[in-house]
Amino acid sequence: MRFQLTDDQRALRSGLRELLGARFGREALRAAVDAPGLDRALWRTLGEAGFFALRLPEADGGVGLGLPEAVLLFEEAGRTLLPGPLAATQLAAGTVPGAATGETVVTCVDGPLVEWLDESDAVRARDGSLVEKGALAAVPLKSLDPLTPLHRVAPGEPSAGDPEATLLTAAEQLGTAARTVELAVQHARAREQFGRPIGAFQAVKHLCAQMLVRTELARAAVYGAAVTADPSDIAAARLLADEAAVRGARDCLQVHGGMGFTWEADVHLHLKRAWARAHRGQSAADAEEALAAELLTA
Repeated sequence: MRFQLTDDQRALRSGLRELLGARFGREALRAAVDAPGLDRALWRTLGEAGFFALRLPEADGGVGLGLPEAVLLFEEAGRTLLPGPLAATQLAAGTVPGAATGETVVTCVDGPLVEWLDESDAVRARDGSLVEKGALAAVPLKSLDPLTPLHRVAPGEPSAGDPEATLLTAAEQLGTAARTVELAVQHARAREQFGRPIGAFQAVKHLCAQMLVRTELARAAVYGAAVTADPSDIAAARLLADEAAVRGARDCLQVHGGMGFTWEADVHLHLKRAWARAHRGQSAADAEEALAAELLTA
């Protein structure tokens, strides 16, 4: 059976790409890196566009779409390195006033690290309840990713994490993987050595091909998990998407050579965000254990 996006899904993805291109292009990205902080105006714009209310029923003021459509939007968000606790706010849209419209920024305690704690208006615990910031005894950390401020909190009860949040994170990782493929190919075509584009050299071709294969494998897994919503499928999708994002960004840096290590290049931003996301929610070890348990009981 072949699964393809519908015309409406393509239009939805294209619409968000156009919106982010206008409101969070490369100049805005670099400005955010130089002066980190959550853009409340952009957050409200996302709310007005239905990003956070995407899966709320129309009767409740939402868009009335499902998890597959959410995955498409989060893939676009990952592609542009859109900052902020996107998944936590969308998941809280039906319970936290103002989250659906982008007036309220919501973060979530889904592990020892909490993102965007200082700039969030509400904090959800692992069980979905709201908690006071002061009750977390959170300690600020120096984040590797300049666009993901972090706090460390006291360890709580072990948790497998919210499967939907895990899948949305996987979709963001997929977006980064796809974007780093584009960046690597663009550079390989433009950069010349010995009178030839470096993309003509076999070693560079192999790097780009491997990046593409990992990305498309992750895409199939993420899209499939969005349809089934099965926890095992989500765990597998997350593992593949994390690998595609992290290894893809590292290989993209390799294709760029020495200039890939410079602050002016965007490659390091994708790598750092991929690393940060990989520690969000369900860990790789937990995902592997969940898949192993599923195989043993199958």
